[in-house]
Amino acid sequence: MDTYALLKNKIQNKKANIGIIGLGYVGLPLAIAFSKKGYLVYGVDTNSKHIERLNKGERYIVDIDPQEALSLIRKKRFVPTIDASVLGICDCIIICVPTPLRRVKMPDVSYVLAAAKTIKKYLQNQLIILESTSYPATTREVVLPVLRGTGQRLEKDFFLCFSSERVNPADKKFPLTKIPKVVGGFSEKSTELACILYSRIINKVFPVSSPEVAETAKLLENTFRLVNIALANEFALVCNKLGISVWEVIEAAKTKPFGFMPFYPGPGLGGHCIPIDPLYLSWKAKKLGFKTKMIDLASYINHFMPKYVIERLEKLLGSRDVRLKGAKILILGVAYKKDVKDLRESPAIEIIETLQSKGANVSFHDPFLPYLKIDGIDLKRIEFSKKNLKTFDCVIVVTDHSNIDYNFIKNNARLIFDTRNVYKRGGENIIRL
Repeated sequence: MDTYALLKNKIQNKKANIGIIGLGYVGLPLAIAFSKKGYLVYGVDTNSKHIERLNKGERYIVDIDPQEALSLIRKKRFVPTIDASVLGICDCIIICVPTPLRRVKMPDVSYVLAAAKTIKKYLQNQLIILESTSYPATTREVVLPVLRGTGQRLEKDFFLCFSSERVNPADKKFPLTKIPKVVGGFSEKSTELACILYSRIINKVFPVSSPEVAETAKLLENTFRLVNIALANEFALVCNKLGISVWEVIEAAKTKPFGFMPFYPGPGLGGHCIPIDPLYLSWKAKKLGFKTKMIDLASYINHFMPKYVIERLEKLLGSRDVRLKGAKILILGVAYKKDVKDLRESPAIEIIETLQSKGANVSFHDPFLPYLKIDGIDLKRIEFSKKNLKTFDCVIVVTDHSNIDYNFIKNNARLIFDTRNVYKRGGENIIRL
C-alpha cells in the first residue's frame, strides 16, 4: 500500500495519530475536537506553562472547558507535551504557530520556519498542514523547501497543504465545528487527505486548487473587514463633525435588505487577524512591485482611532473645565474584544500609554484581567463602588464585556465616553463615539 492509500485508510478509520504544533487559540480547539472524535492527538507547545495548566485542569483558552481537556488527557486521547519527538509517531501534523508582524511591518515567519525544521527531523509518510495565517506562497516558499531537504518526495513520501484558521474566540454561534474549512494542497491527493481529515470534525470543507488560493482567501476575508471597519470609523469622524450619531446612521442604513452589511466603529482594532493579516498581503504585493492603496489607507485610519479617542476625551474634559493632565480616568475593558482575556494588539494599551504620557492618572477594570503588565504599563484592576466611581473625571468604555454592570456605572459615574455603543439610549452623563 502506497503512502497516500495508507494515510487515507488511517484517517478514515481513526487510526491516524494527529500532531498539533502550538496549543493556542487555534491549536488547542483543534486538538480537543479531534480527540473527542476518537483520534489520538499529541499537542506540542514550547510553553511549559500551557502544558502544566492543561494537566491541572486550568483554563487559559476562553473556548475550551479545562475539565473537558483534562478528561481527554486522563483517557489518553490527548497528550500535551513539550517533547517534539512525539511528532515521529504522528501521521498528520498541523502547524498552528504565531505569525506576528515585525516593527517594520514585515511578516515574521520564524515560528513557521522553526516548526517546519522540527517536523523535518521526523518526516516520514505524513500529511503536513499549515494553518498559521501568512502571506501568499508561505507554504511553498518557507515550509516546502525545508521538508524537501530531507530528500523525501512531495506527493509520494509526504503531502502538504494550507488550510486557514478561522477561529473567532468567544463566538458561541460559530464554534470551530460550524466554520467551513478552506483547503489547498499541492496536488489533488494532498487536498483530498486534508479534506477527509477535517471533515471528521467540521461540517463543511471547501477544496481549492492550490495553497496560494487558500492563503489569499484568508487575507481577503480579513482585508474585507479591515476596509469596512475603516469606513465605519471614518463615518464616525464625519458624523461627529456633522453633529449626528454614527450609530443611528448605521441602524438606518442596515434596514436596506440588500447591498449593505453593517460594520461598526470603535476605539481601534485588536487581535491577530484584522489589524495584521492584510499587511501580509500588502508586504507581498510590494515585493511584486504593486502598492495596495486601499489596505494601507484602511490600516492608517484604524490605527488613528486610539489617538482620536484621546482627542475627543481632551475636548470633553475641557468643556467641563478639567485638564487631561492630572485627570482621573478609568478604562473599562482592556482586552482586544468582548468576553476574552486576549490583549494582542488591543487599542486599550495605546490609549493607556498615551494618557499616562500626558500626565493623566489611569486606572482600569476588566473582569478577565486582574492586572495589566505590558509595554511599560503596570496596573492592578480596580473594583467598582459608588464612592470610587464618583472620583473619576471620566470612564471610557473601550471593551464592551458582557459581565459588567453598565447601569451601576451609569448611575454613579460623572462622565462616560462610550466608544462601543453600550449605552444605546445615551444619557446626560454619556457621550458616544
